[in-house]
Amino acid sequence: MKRYFSLTLIAGAVLAGCATTSITPTDVTNGYNSIKADELAKHIKVLASDEFGGRAPSSEGEKLTLDYLTTQFKALGFEPGNGDSFLQEVPLVSLEADSDMVLSIGGKDYQYKKDMVMGSSRISAQEGIENSELVFVGYGVNAPEYNWNDYEGLDVKGKTVVMLVNDPGFATKDPALFTGDAMTYYGRWTYKYEEASRQGAAGAIIIHETAPASYPWSVVENSWSGEQFGFQKENNNMDRVAVEGWVTTDVAKELFAKAGLDFDTAKANAAKGAYNVDMGNLTASVNVKNTIKKSVSYNFIATLPGSEKPEEHVIYSAHWDHLGTDTTRKGDQIYNGAHDNATGTAGLIEVAEAFTKLPTHPTRSMTFLAVTAEEQGLLGSKYYAANPVIAADKTVANINMDSLNLLGKVKDMNVVGLGKSQMDDLLAKAAKEQGRTIAGDPKPSSGGYYRSDHFAFANMGIPAMYAGGGTIAADEDTENYRKRMSLVLRGCYHQPCDRYRDEWDLSGAVQDLQLFYKVGFDISEQAQWPKWYENSEFQRK
Repeated sequence: MKRYFSLTLIAGAVLAGCATTSITPTDVTNGYNSIKADELAKHIKVLASDEFGGRAPSSEGEKLTLDYLTTQFKALGFEPGNGDSFLQEVPLVSLEADSDMVLSIGGKDYQYKKDMVMGSSRISAQEGIENSELVFVGYGVNAPEYNWNDYEGLDVKGKTVVMLVNDPGFATKDPALFTGDAMTYYGRWTYKYEEASRQGAAGAIIIHETAPASYPWSVVENSWSGEQFGFQKENNNMDRVAVEGWVTTDVAKELFAKAGLDFDTAKANAAKGAYNVDMGNLTASVNVKNTIKKSVSYNFIATLPGSEKPEEHVIYSAHWDHLGTDTTRKGDQIYNGAHDNATGTAGLIEVAEAFTKLPTHPTRSMTFLAVTAEEQGLLGSKYYAANPVIAADKTVANINMDSLNLLGKVKDMNVVGLGKSQMDDLLAKAAKEQGRTIAGDPKPSSGGYYRSDHFAFANMGIPAMYAGGGTIAADEDTENYRKRMSLVLRGCYHQPCDRYRDEWDLSGAVQDLQLFYKVGFDISEQAQWPKWYENSEFQRK
């Protein structure tokens, strides 16, 4: 039962800043209504400003971002979430591959960025492959639970595997195959490199296609070139393939033709069942020279202690980082990351402030976590999961914010991973009070549930919610605005044009933040913790 009353603190549990008063429905509404578009915009403009330089990890932009968050949360009366500090160290190493490289296959040199992007995750000044045999391994998946192994009967040691992006379910749209159109973790590029490494391959190449990847080649160019961050490890990542990267579809078709294969036929065969085939006499050679820098980045964590159960936490998360500045680029060099994810980081501040409008703190602690290096493979949240400041058995739930709605009010709300936990029920109830309904991910093939920071919490067994936006405009004017703004924003994902715009309609973002606030408060006040549904793969251990 939710408790909006009788939250009087017992003497031994009185915490600084908590008053011995009850929280009424009116108090909750006051907090809800305190979330404002103009305040949200103010924070976004600061975080996405040129001064912050694109907020790359271990940059001056990181320092400015962390200082800003610290100032804001201190002003709200929040306490440091990591002992006496607002920060959690995340030891990182950056590897920047020299762009003066070519990928040589079949007597032709393929050019960096134009045709391919190659690199190495090994913490090594120089790695490469030389005359490494190419093997097409379909989707590069080894999934016993789906009775699927593209590597079955294959020894790829010393060889370079070539594979398709996404998973067979996307290709066939068959709901009985993997999870149909909804990408599984097996479809993620991170998994494909990990599995190729486990199989002992020397190199791993993913064939980029826009639809199954859910982003154009320009995203590969910008996201996998320049500094690439990873963790500092004792083994220097020598258990990874020596070279990993991407080629365009046009390059792939040319390579298959040189191997005496038809790309479209091989792709179709790969969707029918576990599949691999040698690519004739084709071999690959590339030399990757890395500039190595070790550094420390930081997760930010702040807590509003609970009034009765301060040891139990509801965690709100968002990533503060983006792609930084590319000084080799002509024209605009700053990846401001306004939508992705200055909006989510600003949203943390707004929701946090809403809780301070209550006459006393919620029953459970409200903790706000802004993580680093999400754009580098969810590194900040992965590090947090491996080194949790708050133990998993004290973390009630996670609510994640990534790229808030810029397109105005909507009648529905999309839930990425709908049907995984009881948090959906709480969200549906809160949404109904806004006159909204909840619906699933409108683009399940992009694998959104495995692409943001809530995924680390889910892997810890903690119910994690990732939702926002919607597809049904609140009215005709909003629908017309959505059409116009969608054209403006098209193609700005991971591009310098992702910058703050005064014409944004943030009323839909406010709607969502109000729901996140309400769901978090309800979780704090109910007796039982939310649970995963039985069909979810993320059960508490």
